[in-house]
Amino acid sequence: MTPTASSTASTTSSHAVFDDIVRSDSSLRRFLHGLPGVDQVGCEARAAGLATRSIKTTSKAYAIDLAIRMVDLTTLEGQDTHGKVRALASKAMRPDPADPTCPATAAVCVYPDMVATAKQTLGDSGVNVAAVATAFPSGRAAMDIKLADTRDAVEAGADEIDMVIDRGAFLSGRYLDVFEEIAQVREACGDAHLKVIFETGELQTYDNVRRASWLAMMAGGHFIKTSTGKVQPAATLPVTLIMLEAVRDFREQTGQMIGVKPAGGIKTTKDAIKYLVMVNEICGEDWLDPDWFRFGASTLLNDLLMQRTKMTTGRYSGPDYFTLD
Repeated sequence: MTPTASSTASTTSSHAVFDDIVRSDSSLRRFLHGLPGVDQVGCEARAAGLATRSIKTTSKAYAIDLAIRMVDLTTLEGQDTHGKVRALASKAMRPDPADPTCPATAAVCVYPDMVATAKQTLGDSGVNVAAVATAFPSGRAAMDIKLADTRDAVEAGADEIDMVIDRGAFLSGRYLDVFEEIAQVREACGDAHLKVIFETGELQTYDNVRRASWLAMMAGGHFIKTSTGKVQPAATLPVTLIMLEAVRDFREQTGQMIGVKPAGGIKTTKDAIKYLVMVNEICGEDWLDPDWFRFGASTLLNDLLMQRTKMTTGRYSGPDYFTLD
């Protein structure tokens, strides 16, 4: 598909059940605004209640290793260098060089121009390369540029693409524009998986988070993701709860599982475990897998490693024991 060409793929849902809904802005708006409204008080109370759950001993050890396997180890700074990306990729493969039983992370997430470096370092390790694209983090660029950005990353070896939606279009009710943008980027991804970033801190309401979740899933996103990490608030438990409910309900309606990725502000093992408890309670064990749930993080991994060392040796290693990313 060329950026200027109209095609059936750009105006048809990836699920036949939704084809009539995405024929026009008005029908798409009716569907999205017809979704059940979010009870803000109830949502926040449920999230707070789940956050009080605690797990111990062997369950905690399992949760820590699972959380490590779910990390998209991320560097998205203007001062990134090829050396830094190589070091990050090496850490993703062997997070604790002193302990070969420590699992690898799910992916390394970088800017598109660093994909080749990450891919070369990771080789056939099984750790994926994720690349942010579509004028990350603002999403403010012409469609042909966004598609070129995506294709360049995929051609360089990206296994996953993290795109950002046009929040201005979404907030002004141009839902079909957002739908078509996601669908076109999905096509440009080829075999790479697509994560759709909402930047929930800019969506203003929980109802908008639910609408964005359904819009992205209908357009063919493989994952829905909270944030770029560049805007506050980023990931929160209530927002993630809404997104988990959306993927659960989507599977009930279509039979297809969609992944969820909270990103930004998740820094401690305690934080990660709160999210894992929520995943289990809202969606069930099927989503407790790196294929269906990820953490977008740059500092979380070190805390997970410190807690893991404490559980295996009885001693805290301290923050200087592990590399700073």
